[in-house]
Amino acid sequence: MKMPTRHNNERGAAAVEFALILPFLLLLVFGGIEFGLLMFNKQVLTNASREAARAGIVESGPDDAAIEGIALSYCQDYLVTFDPDTSGATVAISHPSGQDFPNPLTVTVSYSYRFLLLPDLRKLFGGEPSSGVTLVGTTTMRYE
Repeated sequence: MKMPTRHNNERGAAAVEFALILPFLLLLVFGGIEFGLLMFNKQVLTNASREAARAGIVESGPDDAAIEGIALSYCQDYLVTFDPDTSGATVAISHPSGQDFPNPLTVTVSYSYRFLLLPDLRKLFGGEPSSGVTLVGTTTMRYE
């Protein structure tokens, strides 16, 4: 059986096909990494609000400044960011009905997430560069 021969005009076809597919492959890989980091940071904010709310509702719990410190410390330890100019997370504490049983305490932690790997993707296609998204984690618990 005779093996098919390769014509001279087909020599670079695989390289050209790879060059056409590579940008989409990289976009898919880095987009998946970016989405994973975004979801991780969202979960960190939710956990920070939960930790702060739990510390605030226990009997003779800390004041608002200490609750805020707990949330900010958690965010500082676990948020994934490579931006040295980040201002960090902000904390809002609400206890509208007083600080005793069975009134609620709400702790909201927000953070302006700037895209790490693909920050200027919109700019490549002629749009405005993205300034990021605001991630929010909120927890409401009743005083014990």
